[in-house]
Amino acid sequence: MKKIVSIVTIFAVLFLLIFSTSMYAATLDTIEITTNKQTVHPGENVIVNIAFGQDLGSYTANVDYDNNLFEYVSVEGATANDTGTKVKAYYYDQTGGSTPRNSMSVTFKAKDAITTSNPTDFSITLEGLANPDASITYDDVTTPIIKDVMVEPVYEDYKIALNYTGDVIINEEKDMEIVISSSMGKNYEKARIVAEVVAPEGGSVKLLATDSQNLEHDIVQSGWGDPQGDKIGGKDMVKRMQARGIFTAKGEYAITLKLIDRENSDAVIASKTFRINAKETPEQVTPETPETPDNTKPTTPTTPETGTSSESQTPTTLPKTGNTIYLGLILVVAILISSYAVLKRKDKN
Repeated sequence: MKKIVSIVTIFAVLFLLIFSTSMYAATLDTIEITTNKQTVHPGENVIVNIAFGQDLGSYTANVDYDNNLFEYVSVEGATANDTGTKVKAYYYDQTGGSTPRNSMSVTFKAKDAITTSNPTDFSITLEGLANPDASITYDDVTTPIIKDVMVEPVYEDYKIALNYTGDVIINEEKDMEIVISSSMGKNYEKARIVAEVVAPEGGSVKLLATDSQNLEHDIVQSGWGDPQGDKIGGKDMVKRMQARGIFTAKGEYAITLKLIDRENSDAVIASKTFRINAKETPEQVTPETPETPDNTKPTTPTTPETGTSSESQTPTTLPKTGNTIYLGLILVVAILISSYAVLKRKDKN
């Protein structure tokens, strides 16, 4: 009999425990936590929204944050206590269930003195959860719910300049300065400068620069600096490099300078093309060979009165000279003598 009573008692206790748990405690699995932005700039607000998924008469939210990046601004739907690194926000419906809430939010502001990209997060836990009339309580959320955000300044694109003065003369070194700048440059751990050239026919370019170890680099052939890149970025960032340009032929050259990210498959961060016209000095110009005159062709004189060539004028009458008259007389005399001799010979016969 005692064994039966003991067994009944154990079953009754287990039943009461199961019944009370099912009636008065439950897991609230409808909670959703979001932020209104993923990237926050200095001076901007970010809101952490907590949606419970159903009406509650009481709740307490603990929101941990990085006070190097954020400062607490306000809470909506609760009474808040800010400790400097954590906001404890709680709500209790004192009307007994007539003014329940199904969400709350906490607002933070990113601090102004931020000059780099800072991944961070908000860590949220919940406790004291109950339905409007407090007939059901919910398990505390002790495992933090993490919401990631990025806090970074508004970056300005990098600018590239290639500075020099005067004309560029072929085969003479020209001092040049390469400048990379940004008033707020995004941070890169392994950035590098490279160059590409389009040259006129027969021409080539060298951009020579000497590093801190007194090693000379041709930026066109091998880029500048450590092959794995160097750190770059920050407020009012300026990087200057002194170089010497050598151009081997006259004409227009197109030099494209690129800033690339070695950590991201050499993705181009910034790029600019410069057009440079290389010239020759007067001493470098090869004089043209003058044409040799053709002395084999006779020069035709011109008639002073008209200025036209006497060769081109055809005479209408032959000029009469003394020699021509004498030849005519001799011919006539010869004919007469011949005729007289012939006649004389006939008379004799």
